[in-house]
Amino acid sequence: KSCCFQSICVFDVKTDEVKSVSVLEGDSVSLNTDVKVQGDDQIRWTFGLQNTRIAEIIKRDQINFIFVSNDGRFRDKLLMDNQTGSLIIRNIRSEHTGLYELTVISGKTSLKSFSVTVYAPLPSPVITSNSSNCSSSSKRSSERSSSVSRCSLLCSVLNVSAVTLSWYKGNSLLSSISVSDLSISLSLPLEVEYQEKNTYSCVLNNPIRNQTTHLDISPLCHTCADGHFLFIDRHLILFWLNSEQKVFLSVFFLKQGKIWGKNLVLPLN
Repeated sequence: KSCCFQSICVFDVKTDEVKSVSVLEGDSVSLNTDVKVQGDDQIRWTFGLQNTRIAEIIKRDQINFIFVSNDGRFRDKLLMDNQTGSLIIRNIRSEHTGLYELTVISGKTSLKSFSVTVYAPLPSPVITSNSSNCSSSSKRSSERSSSVSRCSLLCSVLNVSAVTLSWYKGNSLLSSISVSDLSISLSLPLEVEYQEKNTYSCVLNNPIRNQTTHLDISPLCHTCADGHFLFIDRHLILFWLNSEQKVFLSVFFLKQGKIWGKNLVLPLN
């Protein structure tokens, strides 16, 4: 490979592999050269496919002059170390995503490349309820029958790109959806049973950050009135109904061909 630098073309350029760098928008990033600038070294940084010059160390009369670009994208954002040639980009933005190349000409010419990807800050996922419903599951007469509360949930985020949205039960992944470069809104549904022992969370992540919202099921999902029958024998039946504040208990028994019963209300607090 050849390289032209200040009207001088040099052949047999040593090229390193492209190094990938990920950074969050608003942070600073340092592109390190891992070299020490010698007396006659010439150093230049370029950006993008057009190889736009953004920073350079120029030697004149044994004095190093550091040039940084007046390009509006990089104005007041670049710092260059005159000892190493390393480049710092401050308060980085999505427009700074791209390929950065460092050319060092000394006794030989070397080229270092950095592929920088800037990620936007992540919003917190929002969990909402679509609906709540109850269904009954019946068992044999010698066992109790009960109602189960099921709740349909939706986890949503707005205007995101290059992210994955996931539902977790504890540490186990339940479902996920991903988007690449487009800035869109994402939603991921989940149906759960109202069981306090289960811990659910919705996670939004990109390669460098994640945002987690834990499910607080109480304000989103409503329990069914949980009624149970218990057949002691053919003469005695118990029925109880759980509400949020009380337990309603009814006792029925068969005596001399008639059904007798008694109702009790038991407060929970």
